[in-house]
Amino acid sequence: MAEPSVRTTTSKARKKGARIRKRKEWLVFTGYLTPSFAGVLLFFFLPLLMVLYSSMQKSATNTTFVGMENYARVLGNKAFQLAAQNTLLFSAMAVPLAVLLALVLALILNTKLPGRSFFRSALLNPMMVPVASVVLIWQVVFSFNGSLNSFLGGFGLDKIDWMKSDWSRLVILLLFLWKNLGYNMVLFLSALNNVPAELHDSAKMDGAGSVRRFFSVSLVYLYPTIFFVSIMSLISSFKIFREVYLLTGAYPFDALYLLQHFMNNAFQALDYQKLSSSAIIMCVAMIIIVGVMFLLENRLGREVEE
Repeated sequence: MAEPSVRTTTSKARKKGARIRKRKEWLVFTGYLTPSFAGVLLFFFLPLLMVLYSSMQKSATNTTFVGMENYARVLGNKAFQLAAQNTLLFSAMAVPLAVLLALVLALILNTKLPGRSFFRSALLNPMMVPVASVVLIWQVVFSFNGSLNSFLGGFGLDKIDWMKSDWSRLVILLLFLWKNLGYNMVLFLSALNNVPAELHDSAKMDGAGSVRRFFSVSLVYLYPTIFFVSIMSLISSFKIFREVYLLTGAYPFDALYLLQHFMNNAFQALDYQKLSSSAIIMCVAMIIIVGVMFLLENRLGREVEE
């Protein structure tokens, strides 16, 4: 008659031990997560709330609540409209090219190309070059008395002030691509190597050519990488301000006047309400763009699973 009692006691001890283990795991998990969570709250959400609060004040010295008045003032500002237009146009050109060219390079280097290790290293080298050095190279090449104008002068062509002409946006686009293609290419190479080889073999046995195999097999497995590369390229396109600022200063040619120029100039003028309002508008625009990209990625992901 003692056996059921022993089994019950053993079962209770096991349940108690399991609860203790779960509690310890939860404490360890919380201990690791708390510093990161506190850092995000302190250095991201709290400053964001402070910027949001500041954007609804009359001025830095007058804390009167004015609602959306500062946002209306910023949205109606001609300089802000120019900066927003230039930023969106540059991103619309830079992001698709950064994704497409990196994918093409990855496909080329994924073949048995002679010297592909050299080309891979050459494309990755720009990642290790500091921004100041990149700017110096572009100044040497594209300044009015630079090497490119000297080369063109040998053919009897007039000099072009590249950074103060309609070519300026193309010059910055080349800089962006040169700086970012190597990283994107490595991501695509990794994704291509993870495509199941048996699917390619099966498609090849069915008579599918290389182009058909890419679009029917490889591209399907590349959707998550394409999405990630697009997000990273979008972020990088908004950070091109560093290079533009070092090349052209706070007031560049109209085609290169970006949102960060507008906010930087507002900061220098101590117009914190304009700065805060434009920062919140930019943040909302980024959330909308990234949200749309997430919706597209989820839809494509469901199609892949089906």
